[in-house]
Amino acid sequence: MANRLLKVSSLATAVLASSGLYLYSSHLDLSDLSVIRFGRAVATTAVISYDYLTAFRHVENGTDEYWHLKSKVHRRSAERLRDLCCANRGTFIKVGQHLGALDYLLPEEYTSTLKVLHSRAPESSMEEIQQVIREDLGKELSELFLSFEEKPQGAASLAQVHKAVLHDGKTVAVKIQHPKVQKQSANDILVMEVLLKAVHWLFPDFALMWLVEEAKKNMPLELDFLNEGRNAEKVADMLAHFHFLKIPMIHWNLSTKRILTMEFADGGQVNDRDYMQTHGINVNEISENLGKMYSEMIFVHGFVHCDPHPGNVLVRKCPQTKKNEIVLLDHGLYQVLQPDFRLNYCQLWQALIKGDMSGVERYSRRLGAGDLYPLFACVLTARSWKAVNAGISSVPVTRSEDIEIRTNAGLYLPQISDLLNRVPRQMLLLLKTNDLLRGIETTLQTRASSSSFINMSRCCIRAIARHKRTKTQSRRRRVQITLAESLSLWKLYMYELFLWLKGSMTILMPLLH
Repeated sequence: MANRLLKVSSLATAVLASSGLYLYSSHLDLSDLSVIRFGRAVATTAVISYDYLTAFRHVENGTDEYWHLKSKVHRRSAERLRDLCCANRGTFIKVGQHLGALDYLLPEEYTSTLKVLHSRAPESSMEEIQQVIREDLGKELSELFLSFEEKPQGAASLAQVHKAVLHDGKTVAVKIQHPKVQKQSANDILVMEVLLKAVHWLFPDFALMWLVEEAKKNMPLELDFLNEGRNAEKVADMLAHFHFLKIPMIHWNLSTKRILTMEFADGGQVNDRDYMQTHGINVNEISENLGKMYSEMIFVHGFVHCDPHPGNVLVRKCPQTKKNEIVLLDHGLYQVLQPDFRLNYCQLWQALIKGDMSGVERYSRRLGAGDLYPLFACVLTARSWKAVNAGISSVPVTRSEDIEIRTNAGLYLPQISDLLNRVPRQMLLLLKTNDLLRGIETTLQTRASSSSFINMSRCCIRAIARHKRTKTQSRRRRVQITLAESLSLWKLYMYELFLWLKGSMTILMPLLH
């Protein structure tokens, strides 16, 4: 028996030694091994689950001590999750960033902790970048570019961007996918699915399977940079009438599924008030134009850029016209809204703006919220039920209301999870987009401004009228619909004029005295 154990241990030692020698000689990062990544994810999930199972044993539910302890458990669990995302990188960071954007859906301890993942993305080495370029474009860097900056302009979970100059003198941004992400993403999503099912078995109220379903659907699209290029050209054409919007032009001859070469556009991040002040950029104008752009995408066209975090939305003075300009980047993730869904969504927002509670209930139910329609209205608007009842356009956002909403995200997590599993999948990315835009408005101090509601209403009126025209064969009826649309838009314009005059008088009155 001892001899057999000695032989087995000797064989195991030899296998481990040869494996170690292979890994060392091939410069393989242990983090790239599926078994290591899986083990790390299992261990983190087990520790977090054990913490939630045992932390509250000796504390009475609902007491101050309970809520204080729950906040601490949320915080340390979020930190463990953040560390797992940083260690496993790629898809894990992408999903972690998604969770970090859900400000009004998840406890604040999670969203504030996971937000740092936007600045913790890995960088690929220059050797790896050159290898991707050789494999995809079949040439060396020097053959394709006059110059190529080795330090990336920015690194994200799936790719990094380098500034380069073409041989014709044009400056371009070259987005290059991290070489290991494509291979690892399918396995990573499978791991997440297995672990989330296990957590749901332990904690039936915890239902985040919608997150895995979204990752399964969207990750292949985000990893195809040719798809991103097509999205960029589509939205540039769709919103061409907005002269304040800049979408960098794609260089198709230097683009593949893993490489996207585009016109270089610089600027400050949209939440950088200091940059705007230094460069004479009007904060209110930027906020209003951002609202116009997204209202048009959501309500009129149903083709929505779903990753408007500040790194993807730049502001600048246009080099040619010297006018304020918004540069929209990263077109990998778009949501296409089905016509019926988009129409119900338009009607719901109109009801929310007016405080039409029967409309809020009716259209929330049509969008799948069921009896959870009050929670749905609060989640969608990030407003209290009291503000929703009064009409969100007539009640300003207060700090106390904002704190109440964030606190409720933790209190009603099981109900929010249930809601997110009920609503159509199209709604999930819209909720994330809403939260990202809301975060920008909060930083710019333009949240819930009257202009944003006016722009939304204008787009809703146009979208509903367009839909009605497509449903009738009668020329007379189409004329009636167009006249009704014109009248509604005229009323909105007069209301906007009234607000402008009122604001002007408020400024002038102290000067006259």
